[in-house]
Amino acid sequence: MKENGKTGKVLIYAALIIGAVMMVVPFYWMIITAFKTPEQVAQMPPIWWPTSFLTENFEYVLSSGEFARYIINSIIVAVISVSLTVLVTILTAFAFSRLKFPGRDIIFSLFLGFMMVPFELLAITNYVTIVRLEWIDTYRALTLPYIANVLYIYILRNFFLGIPDSLYWAARIDGASNFKYLWRIMVPISKPAIITIVLLNGIDSWNSFLWPMLVTNEPEMRTVTVGLTSFVQAAGVRYERLMAAAFIVVIPMMILFAFARKYIITAVARGGIKG
Repeated sequence: MKENGKTGKVLIYAALIIGAVMMVVPFYWMIITAFKTPEQVAQMPPIWWPTSFLTENFEYVLSSGEFARYIINSIIVAVISVSLTVLVTILTAFAFSRLKFPGRDIIFSLFLGFMMVPFELLAITNYVTIVRLEWIDTYRALTLPYIANVLYIYILRNFFLGIPDSLYWAARIDGASNFKYLWRIMVPISKPAIITIVLLNGIDSWNSFLWPMLVTNEPEMRTVTVGLTSFVQAAGVRYERLMAAAFIVVIPMMILFAFARKYIITAVARGGIKG
């Protein structure tokens, strides 16, 4: 029996290692290709470690005025989206976890049902609304339609439910209002969940492609993911430049995830226990 258990563990770890390699190799290839010359990119068999690391490809990408504008637009959209999403999520999660009002649980169940609605259906209705409001090519169109996210509300609500009710009633006896209790006690305690929401929403905003493509027509309003497709057309078949541009797009989210991944594990583990 012990031998079977050891064999099973070996197979599990082997499968995990294979899966990790399959995930890492494309990123590794993107990074090293960004530092290659055109001759090294075309060389067969492929070069897995270039003899010299060139920075000309990154200089070419960053010297492009349009691509720099795409990065600025993505930063602006990510900051606005994260700020508004966190505010809406905190207030909504507090209402569904601490406030008592008729039909609270039924309304929240309906909210969870919205998670089953395909993104394409929401995109169509939201696009029609944006057109009618004449918000095409504006930051409002890029940020406002998706500041309320049911998944984030669900995670934070369950985190709030894990906070003892005794803290709430003690604060109320001391004269603290609901608003003061929320921001002085619940928000600091729920820091892991809030950081997780910031991280997930920031990644989602940065990597969003379909929606920014729908609501932006002018080049100066494109985000970096949409602008990357235009850069592909402008750069032509220069894979080293394309990989440099892709690496610039991906690296901020990789760094952000590397420093905040532990908060995701903590928030999802605690948020999924009670609900």
